[in-house]
Amino acid sequence: MSQTKAYAQAGVDIALADQLLNEIKPALKLAVRPESLGAIGGFGGLFDMTKVKTSQPVLVSSTDSVGTKVKVATMTGEYRWLGADIVNHCSNDIAVCGAEPLFFLDYFATAKLTRECYVPLLKGLANACRKGNVALVGGETAELPGVYANEEFDLVGTIVGVVSKPKILDKRAVRKGDVLIGLGSSGLHTNGYSLARKILFQDLGLQVNSPLPGSRSTVGAALMQPHINYAPFLLDAYGKLNTARNSSQRKGNNIFAVAHITGGGITGNLPRVLPPELDAHVDTKSWKRPAIFNFFASQNSVSLRNCTRCSIWGSG
Repeated sequence: MSQTKAYAQAGVDIALADQLLNEIKPALKLAVRPESLGAIGGFGGLFDMTKVKTSQPVLVSSTDSVGTKVKVATMTGEYRWLGADIVNHCSNDIAVCGAEPLFFLDYFATAKLTRECYVPLLKGLANACRKGNVALVGGETAELPGVYANEEFDLVGTIVGVVSKPKILDKRAVRKGDVLIGLGSSGLHTNGYSLARKILFQDLGLQVNSPLPGSRSTVGAALMQPHINYAPFLLDAYGKLNTARNSSQRKGNNIFAVAHITGGGITGNLPRVLPPELDAHVDTKSWKRPAIFNFFASQNSVSLRNCTRCSIWGSG
């Protein structure tokens, strides 16, 4: 018996992993930037920072997962958007600092590798990198029988970007009277799925193919809406609206701070970009909520005060 077969009998199929990697390589090869060096499959991802045209460059990094949204993906059999979720979520995390996302690495771990999950997920991830102008420089695929059970898996990503040191966005320039502007979301993005699953599936007994009241969507489709990538819009806005040499200046700038609204909601994330002496007034009736939030509120499952859009709020 060969070593590869012995490994497969232990639950780790290296041959299948190699086969699936070859299947998705065409998509991976498109997720590049001019600074990309080497190819997928090396021991380390290579990126030529000398080609990045940024004065006083500061690297900005973030790592995160898609959380228990993976459970809904397994229930629906819809995996293609999870890759976009993790790329877009991480891109937003560093874009709110003023940084341009440069390169990304993924970590996919599962009990048993399957084509039905892995191929669409990784293709979606590579496509999201390509659309966001982010180089996919590497990653890790791990079969961990005994750590994960049955169809369980996890998806984690790490992103690195760059910003000119004087252009780092923080709370220094925020003042009393500044206006909050919100960018709408597609739904839950990658946040709150443990609570959402409990309410929808455990408390209410709904299925992923059940119609979502108040919408034309099913429960599963509403939950699997991908996390929007705000980074391209934000970077374009910074270039047009912030012309001062330093982000701490008021004159010449129009965007002073930006928050990525994730798991803690507006109340948990907006204060992170406000000076300690300032509070924010948010009128939660000033925008139309996605149907899934209204449904949660109609069930008295959560307060409308916290059932707000997952969006980016900027003070400017």
